[in-house]
Amino acid sequence: MRRAAMLLAAAAMITGATGGFGQERRAPAASAGERPWMNTALTAEQRVALLLPRMTADEKVTLMLGYFGTDFPPRQFKAPAEARAGSAGYVPGVPRLGIPPQWQTDAAIGVATQGGAARKRERTALPSNLGVAASWDPEVAFKGGQMIGAEARASGFNVMLAGGVNLEREPRNGRNFEYGGEDPLLAGVMTGAAVAGIQANHIISTVKHFAINDQETDRNNGNVVIDHDAARMSDLLAFEIAIERGRPGSVMCAYNRVDTIFSCESPWLLTDVLRRDWQWPGYVMSDWGATHSTGAALKAGQDQQSGYPFDKDEFFGKDLKAALAAGQVGIDLVDRAVGRILFAMFEHGLFDHPITAAPMDLPGDMLAANGAVTRAAAADSIVLLKNRGNVLPLAASAKRIVIIGGHADKGVLAGGGSSLVYPVGGNAVPDAEPKIWPGPKMYYPNSPMEALKRRLPGAQISYVDGADPAAAAAAARGADVAVVFGTQWASESIDVALTLDEKADALIDQVAGANRNTVVVLETNSAVLTPWREKAAAIVAAWFPGTQGGEAIADVLTGAVNPSGHLPVTFIDAVTQLPQPQPPQKGEFRYPEGALVGYRWHEAKRNKPAFAFGHGLSYTSFRYDQLSAQANGTSITARFRITNTGARAGKDVAQIYVSGPGISEPKRLGGFTKVEVAPGVSRTVSVPVDPRLLATFREAGGGWQVAGGSYQLHLARAADDVVASAPVTIAAARLPMRR
Repeated sequence: MRRAAMLLAAAAMITGATGGFGQERRAPAASAGERPWMNTALTAEQRVALLLPRMTADEKVTLMLGYFGTDFPPRQFKAPAEARAGSAGYVPGVPRLGIPPQWQTDAAIGVATQGGAARKRERTALPSNLGVAASWDPEVAFKGGQMIGAEARASGFNVMLAGGVNLEREPRNGRNFEYGGEDPLLAGVMTGAAVAGIQANHIISTVKHFAINDQETDRNNGNVVIDHDAARMSDLLAFEIAIERGRPGSVMCAYNRVDTIFSCESPWLLTDVLRRDWQWPGYVMSDWGATHSTGAALKAGQDQQSGYPFDKDEFFGKDLKAALAAGQVGIDLVDRAVGRILFAMFEHGLFDHPITAAPMDLPGDMLAANGAVTRAAAADSIVLLKNRGNVLPLAASAKRIVIIGGHADKGVLAGGGSSLVYPVGGNAVPDAEPKIWPGPKMYYPNSPMEALKRRLPGAQISYVDGADPAAAAAAARGADVAVVFGTQWASESIDVALTLDEKADALIDQVAGANRNTVVVLETNSAVLTPWREKAAAIVAAWFPGTQGGEAIADVLTGAVNPSGHLPVTFIDAVTQLPQPQPPQKGEFRYPEGALVGYRWHEAKRNKPAFAFGHGLSYTSFRYDQLSAQANGTSITARFRITNTGARAGKDVAQIYVSGPGISEPKRLGGFTKVEVAPGVSRTVSVPVDPRLLATFREAGGGWQVAGGSYQLHLARAADDVVASAPVTIAAARLPMRR
């Protein structure tokens, strides 16, 4: 029997052991020697079965309501004294039974701090989640997660609200930097690896925002209307893979409605998909302000209300106690929810590895080591989009270099909102607007220009702020190379245009017209329009690169690191290529593309993008050959050889796409691997294909179905750059729902 089923069975056996609210037998105090649930030789399910009957109804409800961890004056809310200053949330424990509190930190790329009055925790920030996805390397994601999880634990937190996996259906979504891109396999694999890394520190991580939460406009009330089968093959497949790979302790239900029902009240999402089909055993927490009821939410499968007072009422607090007393909610539903919460706390070490301290500052040697982790992650995430005439890496012959715009003399841009990590040293551009929510607009104090000066001591490097495009063009005209930094700030709660900030598109166009050797470095939320790309000699996508982003950018521009990132999203040529060209709207969100998200849509419509999904260049070259495909039932493996034909060591991302009789779009990403190869060396590589990418999901037909026939495996450097194809024959099959 699978874990979720075992947990539910254990909860059912003990339901009613303490009666309803106000009628329970008085549970005796538990001394240290009377806590059999602390036996680490037992499974998490067994420990829950021992502990849950010892809890009173009041104590159970205590675990189901979380408070904002920071004072919130607009609602006259004072955070609990036991909460960590500036934190996202606090759930009281039960000292009588040794149940620890949950101290929750906002996160995506590191330990985030909330509240203007609180002293800021200065911590390490990874590149944006989208940036890490651009590495196409699960090991990079795991190590990054492991690092920020260690900082969370050292800061006094045992729950980290990281693990954003929502697909990029809407490239203007201001929160795309927190997510994993447009492909369900890539997003799921990379997010799952990051969650696993975080939880290696004996803390809980989440996967969020469940589900189909793909724009910020009208995010609290907008209604998603999508075919359920299409959702299972796109957005929900990304969640499914992330949950399989990361085994998160918690899933966070989203703000938006799906089929008119709030996500946190959706039986389809929380019961049918998450529990019945995926057999996931953890607990569902709400996003902050996403709980709207007691009975409906609890019955659908929400287990914990998070972040009160962002909700209108204590639905899982005093309202739940009243509902229990009135018989409107049964104690069995409370036991089910609390059993799931306890399971995650046991499973991920919150009981056995308790948090003992919550320092505001971390040791300098820890921060230095973590800086090396984020610098390496940022360098691996940078995508070289164009490199005409090998203008990069910057050669010793480039004696006069002008840096233009983007505050590159000061630092690198970060995304805003609840995930914002405050860096050591504070904001490098403190006057940047906005200064309040959804800001502050933050620049991490890690200057690309200063890093370049250290790497190129013989060059004359100057800076022009770019406010006057004519003056910038004049400065560029007298330089060997001009490096223009184009930024696009984005944040939670807003959506953004696909243009660069501060009229940087016009600036780049003018500078590139004045200097043929113009290099453009993009620090952006996600993909942007690039109307100047034909004029630019080189283009580098650096995303929001984290607290060591300046060093990483300099590493790549100078060739200290050979770029190996590949696009996790499509850079479109024009907004008319989008399924919905109009800006995000309020009300009902309909997705005409169905499961054809991103490159799948563009290929089906024969759109030619500016830069395709999966694209990425290197300072060396690679050759692929000897592709073959082997099938064992629905288990398919691609095998091929990769040779580094250049003069530098480098990494490349080999992508396997699939097409065939059961696949409606031209092709889907079915597998990938990142391979490091020395110059002149060949490596033989095998890549398994996820069988679900060969299948069609039919809810009415019982799930995943593979059509029999001849399929093609396509070995590619990008979605638009297939280098070889191989046939493979598969018999018709139905895939098991649970993996």
